[in-house]
Amino acid sequence: MGEMLKDVPEFFETELGESIIARTDALGTFRELGPPDLCHIIKTNAKPGVRELGSYHYVSGVDASSSATLAAYLNSLTYSMDDTQSWFSKSNAWRIRSGIYCCFNAFSRVDVRVEVKIPGGVEYYFVDVRGERHEVTQAIWQETYLSAVLRAILYSDDSYYRLAGYRKIDPITSLHAEAKFLEAVEALYWKGWQLGSKPEIQVATSVHNHLTAGVMKYFGDSFRYGPAIELFQKLQKKDPEVGALLAESYIGANEETKAVKVLYENLKLASLSYPLLHVQVDFLRSKGKYDMALQLAKYAVNTTPSEFLTWAKLTDVYIDIGDYKNALLTLNSCPMFTYSERDMHRMPAPQKTHLPIKQDIVKSGIMEDDTVGREGEPDPNLLRLPAPALHGTFAKAYSLLTRLAAKIGWDDLLKCRSGVFVMEEEYRILKAKEEERKTSISQHSSKAPKDSSTPSVQTASTTPSTVDQEDGSEKKEEEDSEKQEQTEETTEDTEKKEDVHEDKDDDNTNKEEIVEKMENVDLNEESEASDLPKMDEHSLERPQQAAEESKDGNEPAASAQDSSFSFGNKRLCERWLDNLFMVLYEDLRVYTFWRTEAAHYRSQQMPYRKTGTEWELLGDLALRLWHENEARESYELCLDHKFSAKAWMKLLEIYAKEGNVQKALLAAVKLTVYHERWYHEIVYPTEIACNLNKLIRKEGLSKMQNILTSMNLPRPVQSLITRYFDYGELFKVEGYEF
Repeated sequence: MGEMLKDVPEFFETELGESIIARTDALGTFRELGPPDLCHIIKTNAKPGVRELGSYHYVSGVDASSSATLAAYLNSLTYSMDDTQSWFSKSNAWRIRSGIYCCFNAFSRVDVRVEVKIPGGVEYYFVDVRGERHEVTQAIWQETYLSAVLRAILYSDDSYYRLAGYRKIDPITSLHAEAKFLEAVEALYWKGWQLGSKPEIQVATSVHNHLTAGVMKYFGDSFRYGPAIELFQKLQKKDPEVGALLAESYIGANEETKAVKVLYENLKLASLSYPLLHVQVDFLRSKGKYDMALQLAKYAVNTTPSEFLTWAKLTDVYIDIGDYKNALLTLNSCPMFTYSERDMHRMPAPQKTHLPIKQDIVKSGIMEDDTVGREGEPDPNLLRLPAPALHGTFAKAYSLLTRLAAKIGWDDLLKCRSGVFVMEEEYRILKAKEEERKTSISQHSSKAPKDSSTPSVQTASTTPSTVDQEDGSEKKEEEDSEKQEQTEETTEDTEKKEDVHEDKDDDNTNKEEIVEKMENVDLNEESEASDLPKMDEHSLERPQQAAEESKDGNEPAASAQDSSFSFGNKRLCERWLDNLFMVLYEDLRVYTFWRTEAAHYRSQQMPYRKTGTEWELLGDLALRLWHENEARESYELCLDHKFSAKAWMKLLEIYAKEGNVQKALLAAVKLTVYHERWYHEIVYPTEIACNLNKLIRKEGLSKMQNILTSMNLPRPVQSLITRYFDYGELFKVEGYEF
């Protein structure tokens, strides 16, 4: 139709300008990088009496460094008007009268807007959270440009931003544009903490924030750490913590000796920096020096006990060395944070939606439709698995728990769990002995005490074997638990206060010892593990059981003295970890049933049938449980039934890891055509480009190009894939020379 744009998505408004009003109203709700850019246009018809139309679409990757570049994008849309001729007119009667481009400045929390009137002038301003207009300065333009580039980089593969009508364009297309990006990063680096950070990080710092994440993703996906090294060398002079990023870049560039020297120098200046310690821990783990890594991971927890990352890293090291009980205890100690949804404003329901498909893609014959609606209903047991709904720290903690289960198995994990946590049966035994003691005292005493001290231990875990209990015993336990809640809170508060005071003293002592010993270290000498600074393990010691204290918290409870049963050094399991055990149980139950059923059908020489959606869900399940071979098999079977972009992406990662060039290129072709259909015109940084760059490093660019030529793809599709190789050649990705 004449009012539509060719090859550009559109959402038509019910009332003119309602999308701009909705964005203005939502400005105060954006907390981090903000939503994608909004492009709004108004079309008018040459015929009198025809109502004007307002439409909009989302876009990222447009150069937002000045009003001219944004106006140029709006002007380019005039060439996308549908020129389809009708019977009685030679040209399209619709034209674009005006347009507004909105780009959120994540540093100053304002929305920069460029308004273009065709024909006419260009007006630019920014709108604050109150909806007031202000003049745009050069500093605001630089912040807006960097915000736009970071959104394009970080949102390129973000599953939470797979919006309909979201057009993604390459943010950096030349070496000059890359230099411009680095210049903006250097100028605004110390404001990066204002952008927020990943959900696993509680407090954004100069090292952990969206700015540094974008820089490391951009250079890390192409394994070109040279420009990043030059940038961080300048910045570390002001803050030694930046040495963590510099050392990480050196390691990525295979310059490990320089990385070690950077860590050594900066740890002398900032011995309490957990980012520096974590880079060193990861380096030691890669070299198999787990004992040394364990000491540093413990020290990182002591220096920053409020961050999830430090506890998670220590859990990883414990799993590496096979100390599974301490791994479980450390995981139980992780501070968990509430997951916050990404920045996104809700638009009014559009009057109609236009999502055109490029004719070259249609004619290629490679594009496949998602046939979810044509399949039968998938197995409810697969759809109801709770693990895919985990986000943030809970998703990371679950990944650690599944890794632990993959190492030792479910049965040993339960034994380990019962060995470190107070279990329900143990609590019942203690309660029974307490009741018996009360009865014996009442028989020998003329007057029973009104308040008898009871152990303040409450189980927070329920194993699958103790799920089915009688209603009467459950009510009794709930009543007992309610009576002891106040006692537990008082005891825990007392212990926390004591731990805080002791940790402060230990941290001061540790800091002085570490600095003194680091000054005497010579990089040219080989030191024994015993010469390393000893890290205090106070924060990781198991606290005394709460059952040994009375209600006032001062005297030992009589029950603990009279009873031969003791909890030893067991702890209470956190409720969230107990829930994760149940999530893991559900995953393992479905996985075990699937593998058993498949083996049975195979032994009977019968075909084992599932729908495409079920195979995809089973592949996700196998990946969560660290069974990569089963996951690959499931994804391949899924693709036999339907097209799935998720399955192709997972297979691309697996094929790139294995070095299977032929299959990896096939997956890249399928995904590129799919992305092009949904307006993802961005080449880099994307997951496709990252995996192809891995293969270019191993096999060489020439071999990849020859294999692509041998596939005899349609010319439009081949030109789409060639863009990845052109990028590698232009930016000199490792392997481009051979």
